[in-house]
Amino acid sequence: MKQVILTGRKVVGGIAEGEALVTKQTISTWGGIDAIKGIITERRHELRNQSFSEKILVFPSAKGSSGWSTVAQIIRLAGKAPKAMIIKEVNSLTAIGAVVMRVPTVTDLDQNPIEVITTGDWVKVDAERGLVEVIKK
Repeated sequence: MKQVILTGRKVVGGIAEGEALVTKQTISTWGGIDAIKGIITERRHELRNQSFSEKILVFPSAKGSSGWSTVAQIIRLAGKAPKAMIIKEVNSLTAIGAVVMRVPTVTDLDQNPIEVITTGDWVKVDAERGLVEVIKK
C-alpha cells in the first residue's frame, strides 16, 4: 500500500480517520444537500445521491449563500456530519460550515488534495498539526 503525507493548516482542530469521498466540484448546501439524510442532492453534481456522513469529505470549496451555517447546524444535529473535511481553498462559507459542524478540517495543503486523494482511500486527518495521511486503496 502506498502512503502519502500532506501538510496544510488547521481550520477546525481534531483528529479523525475514515474513507475518503472526493469531488472536483464545489458544494452548495442551500438546495444542494439533504441535511437530514447527509447526502448531496444537487442535480448535476458528480456525487449526487451519495452520502458524506461518516466520510472524510474532500472538495475544492463551497458555492452559494450563507445558508451553509444553517444547513451545517442541521447536519450536525441530525448526526450526519462528515468525520473530517479537507478543503482545497477554504472560504467564509466552508469555514463557517466546519466550525458549526465541529469536524476536523484542514486547508492550504502542500499538494492538491483532489489530485492526490481518491474516493475510497483511507485518510487520517490530524487537523491540530495540519497533517493528512493518505493510504491509497
